[in-house]
Amino acid sequence: MAAQKHITGPYIGAFRHGGRLHEAMAAWPDAPWPWLDLSTGINPDPWPGPRASAKALTRLPDPRDLARLEAVAAKAFGVADPARVVAVAGAEAGLRLLVGFLGGQAALVSPIYGGHTEAWGDRGMAVPAPDLEADILVLVNPNNPDGRRIERDALEALARTRSAAGRWTVVDESFGEVAPALSVADLEIERLIVLRSFGKFYGLPGARLGFLILNKDMAAKVRLMLGDWPLSADALALGLGAYADVTWRAATQASLASQAQALDGLLAEAGLTVLGGCDLFRWVEVADAHDLFSRLCARGVLTRPFADLPSRLRFGLPSGKDFNRVREALQP
Repeated sequence: MAAQKHITGPYIGAFRHGGRLHEAMAAWPDAPWPWLDLSTGINPDPWPGPRASAKALTRLPDPRDLARLEAVAAKAFGVADPARVVAVAGAEAGLRLLVGFLGGQAALVSPIYGGHTEAWGDRGMAVPAPDLEADILVLVNPNNPDGRRIERDALEALARTRSAAGRWTVVDESFGEVAPALSVADLEIERLIVLRSFGKFYGLPGARLGFLILNKDMAAKVRLMLGDWPLSADALALGLGAYADVTWRAATQASLASQAQALDGLLAEAGLTVLGGCDLFRWVEVADAHDLFSRLCARGVLTRPFADLPSRLRFGLPSGKDFNRVREALQP
């Protein structure tokens, strides 16, 4: 099947966010199998620990396990008080909860993850840089999709200034494990809220686990709204095991950094210019990114295009065994 020149028809959803592999398979039915999904920034080598037991799945999750998970996660994030850490069914769910809790207009530092744009809707306005005056400032650090970084000291100063003026700062640290020096999760600033994701770094997005880190009063209100069983038994078991696995986390941070450097070399060989990213994805410039996206799909490799940025493409990090397939797919 010839590569499609433009992204239309059943896979126009590619512009919304990564994933949607079944739509890509429908649009390119003759692509080689199995597909290689590089459309999201997910660790291709997930944490290998156990899921919930069969017995755990036959009963309601124990609220004590939820409290244990929040304490283990708090320690991993450097947060002194676990009461500030609220587990939710994925960072996506967490960010959408915030819209109902926070009043006022939101300034979204653009480009930004599309879920933030959708969640805030008419209340959200794209801005090119952090805004001191907005009621709510939303940013991702390191940023998705371009990897832009705001250093911790600068972000702390911004959040403190805004909080003193009665304004909220929301920092999405979904990729925080691969840039821990940037994190502000440990800071106790009244109007600072931090989002953390489990699935990206630990390679288990299907577990649907994430966290809100906020002041204790708001944390208590969120918990009351979520009730006793906001997470599945699997999410509890995986989170408890993975966040306590300090050895795996350190080794994985090192290996992802090495793999990301190798991906840089592979992309450069193909004539693509790496503009940014983090150790779970790369943001590249290419003359006709939509055409390259389609050519890669025809070869069974799914990446992430952008409707308003026709010269940009994002590559998730492939597993080591898949590097040769990416190299071959990038050939003219």
